[in-house]
Amino acid sequence: MGNRLFVGNLPFDTTESQVRDLIAGGGRTVHSVKIVTDKDTGRSRGFAFVDVEDDAQAQSAISELNGKDFGGRALVVNEAQERGHGGGGKFGGGGFRSTPHGKEERRGGGGGFGMRGQETKRGSQRGGGRGGTRGS
Repeated sequence: MGNRLFVGNLPFDTTESQVRDLIAGGGRTVHSVKIVTDKDTGRSRGFAFVDVEDDAQAQSAISELNGKDFGGRALVVNEAQERGHGGGGKFGGGGFRSTPHGKEERRGGGGGFGMRGQETKRGSQRGGGRGGTRGS
């Protein structure tokens, strides 16, 4: 068990001092509070990370505050999970590819990013679309 807590389901107007007071209320020592905000809007995303003195205080906060009503919302308080490294990012790690996974690039005037909204005739000259025979 670590001494970093995840505090979720916070009202969006909650301040760091309110979270600090909430966690410290049971005689716990709070070292830091970080409310996570949206990069674009600067608005709270409704959760925070809180560092407390030790594992015993973290466990005490979880058992006392998880599910407790705060600002009309049931808090979620648990141990913060270490963020995994590598893969992932904003789109889940797969990224965008210009060809289907594991398939050869199609010949001819296929699609792609520049083809959105333009009509294309797929398979009409060669006898079938996706379910057709190959090499015809």
